[in-house]
Amino acid sequence: MEKRLSGRLRVGWFSTGRGAGSRALFRAICAAIDSGLPVELTYVFCNREPGEDEQTDQFFTLVRERGVPLLTLSSAAFRKQAGGKIVRKGELLPRWRLDYDDAVLERVEPYCATLGVLAGYMLIFGARACERLPLLNLHPAAPGGPIGIWQDVIWQLIAARAEHSGITIFRAIPEVDAGPPLAYCTYPLRGPEIDPLWAGTAGQPLERLKVETGEELPLFAEIRRRGALREPILIVETLRAAAERGLPQAGEALDLTTLVEMRLAEGRRS
Repeated sequence: MEKRLSGRLRVGWFSTGRGAGSRALFRAICAAIDSGLPVELTYVFCNREPGEDEQTDQFFTLVRERGVPLLTLSSAAFRKQAGGKIVRKGELLPRWRLDYDDAVLERVEPYCATLGVLAGYMLIFGARACERLPLLNLHPAAPGGPIGIWQDVIWQLIAARAEHSGITIFRAIPEVDAGPPLAYCTYPLRGPEIDPLWAGTAGQPLERLKVETGEELPLFAEIRRRGALREPILIVETLRAAAERGLPQAGEALDLTTLVEMRLAEGRRS
């Protein structure tokens, strides 16, 4: 463990706010703070502006109601002004994206966060940003598991007929989903509730499932549900550990599976 962080952990929250999942994560951290989590949200940053997207505007409403400083800078508008191209998966970040990162840090650094949490933030940070502010990223797979956004991960799990999945929080580096894991949990993809859903996809080519049923596929939805239930808990418990004991060193990732499952069970009983 790194040196214990004193007092309340000052956290900057980064989110594109593009859907219900982003709002659920924000509600969860706020509820945990109200229940005693030693964390202070010093700001919320979004790479969209008000009026740019209806889903993001709903996220902004939550942030304003909470009273957390809301900082925004449209990455789409920044790109157009710079005359830059859209960054494709696997490409090196172009100059405009690195300049955008610098502009973001100029906005957030006066709020003196100890670390940033990327919770549904749909941009990759470059090396300069990762060096200036410790950034924690949430990835919807266990260490060593599939990479990509959560939709891609689920399709890979289905293709592999996986028996388990998980969630990892890792230290962000410019290489996507490749930073050192700090904390993780795992959960089963087999059991009485989900086995019939696996049986319903047996022998069907993955591409056919994607085209004919897509994300409405019951198995896809159930895998997503299991992960989404645990994501807020893992973030909260990772931040609790960071506030109380400091961030884990590389190679010392915390297996929080038992704690996450206990918190999940407590929520079901309440």
